[in-house]
Formats: sequence, C-alpha cells, structure tokens
Amino acid sequence: MKRILLLGACLLVAAPAIAQSMGEKSGINSALGITPKTMDFVNEAATGDMFEIQSSQLAAERTKGNVQSFANQMVADHTKTTSELKGLAPRLEVSLPTQLTSSQQSMLDKLKGLQGDDFAKQYMDDQVSAHKDAVSLFQRYGKGGADDKLKAWADKTLPTLQHHLEMAQSIYGKM
Repeated sequence: MKRILLLGACLLVAAPAIAQSMGEKSGINSALGITPKTMDFVNEAATGDMFEIQSSQLAAERTKGNVQSFANQMVADHTKTTSELKGLAPRLEVSLPTQLTSSQQSMLDKLKGLQGDDFAKQYMDDQVSAHKDAVSLFQRYGKGGADDKLKAWADKTLPTLQHHLEMAQSIYGKM
C-alpha cells in the first residue's frame, strides 16, 4: 500500500516533466482535471470523432429503434464536428490523425464480432464511456486551453457532447 502511495506521489511530482500525451492516454490528466495540451486535445477530439462515426455507422446497420436513431445522430453530429476541427487544424499547424487509437480499434473490432442485443448493449456501453471521456476532454480544454479559438469551439461543442452522454445513458439504462 505504501509503495502505491509513493508511486502516486512521485507521478504527481513528476507530472509536469512527463509529456501530457501520456497523461491523456492513461487518463491521469482527466482524473486530476489537468488541461490537455493543444495537440493532445486535437488528437483526442479527432480520434474520438472517428470512433463515434465508425462505430455508429455499424450500429445504424445492425440495430433498430432508439439505438439506431441514436447511431444516426452520432454519425451526423460527429461528422459535423470533424469538419469543424478540420477547419481549425491548418491555423493551429497540426495534422489530424487518420487512425483510431489502439484501444478504440479494439473496441470497434469487438463490436464487429457481435450481433443483436449483445451488439446493441456493447455499442451503448461504449457510447457512454466515449462520451464521458469527450465531455471531460472538452470541459478541461474549454477552461484552460492555450488556443482561444479552439477553446471557444470546445465550449460551443460541449453542450452537444453532454446531450449525447445523457441520451446514451438513458438508452443504456433501459437495456
């Protein structure tokens, strides 16, 4: 127990020296409420959108009812935010990622192997998780991000992500 506490204390002290990319990837920054670097924010927002679009396209094909309606809305909304982010990227002098993270790819691969109720439950569980992460990311960047235009975009986009989270939790709660 003491070793765990000591390790945690060391990580907190060393946090400024560690690239925030690792902090974002591990979830430590989110847990501690640390503002992501601009590049981290852009990468996470872009890969999040890619996951939302790809998993929701699959869900739109494989589900019916509320889940299918939700999936269709995710495709539309996250296609829009991807387009907006692409418009901001050149000014920031960053390139948007073109591939999912390994964990997102694993989640998508798992979905591809499921059908019926198992698929719908896993998809909605993934949506709750992904939107919790997105809400945290956008809140943290909106409050303390380095780029004013990107902060404004994060603040403008946040209510939509919060609404997505509420919808996902509601649908998942009824499954």
